[in-house]
Amino acid sequence: MGRMEGGTATQVLDVAERLVQERGFNGFSYADVSRELGITNAALHYHFPGKAELGEALIERYAARFAEALSALDHSDASPRDKLEAYARLYAAVFRDNRMCLCGMLAADYLTLPDPMRTRVVAFFDENEAWLARVLAAGRADKTLRFHGSARSVARTLVSGLEGAMLVARPYADLERFRATARLLIDGLAVEP
Repeated sequence: MGRMEGGTATQVLDVAERLVQERGFNGFSYADVSRELGITNAALHYHFPGKAELGEALIERYAARFAEALSALDHSDASPRDKLEAYARLYAAVFRDNRMCLCGMLAADYLTLPDPMRTRVVAFFDENEAWLARVLAAGRADKTLRFHGSARSVARTLVSGLEGAMLVARPYADLERFRATARLLIDGLAVEP
């Protein structure tokens, strides 16, 4: 894996993440990153020997940030519904910057990704679904959320719905289109007082 000592490596990850979120993994090259940062391809290869290593580092960093946000929600006094709404806002924040979920974009390129990246993309979605399933189960237990089937299947539906909402809202550059879908998904689970 590349050297992660900050500085140039962090700048490379920042630029590469934005490019993947805008164009997809197959839509950018090392030359794009080098040009934007004003560094040589050799300097880029020093930090990330190949594009696959760069991709793995991108997923690791993105998943860690997402996990931190979910952990903060777990340690808050937020209700299960509030946690679901906060989860949808994580997606909205990415979309607001004219980007897509990194792992959603990588899922679109899934068949062309190296196996270690594929494994990490699946792990990202599995971890998000597991977190959502715990929130949904808590909401069912405290009778603030209602749904048919397992919490895990509803969690899968939420992740798929939010990822799809981003994708469909993208050509319209319409954050409200995304938010309306997120509200519909979450409101459909809420038990009205």
